[in-house]
Amino acid sequence: MELKITGMTCGHCQAAVKSALESVAGVGAVHVDLKNGYAKIEGSADIALLLAAVEAEGYQATVVDW
Repeated sequence: MELKITGMTCGHCQAAVKSALESVAGVGAVHVDLKNGYAKIEGSADIALLLAAVEAEGYQATVVDW
């Protein structure tokens, strides 16, 4: 699954989003691309929980590919 993440501006932002996504049950692996503003998530996590985890960190997320 791929999410478009807006609001990331630095490595700290990237790490915060990665950590938030990894904390969701069912996530196997996460790759966050700071430059292009995307997160790729492997696993069977609930999309609503992934979006909520990103938004709880102060960023916006939308589903690009599921």
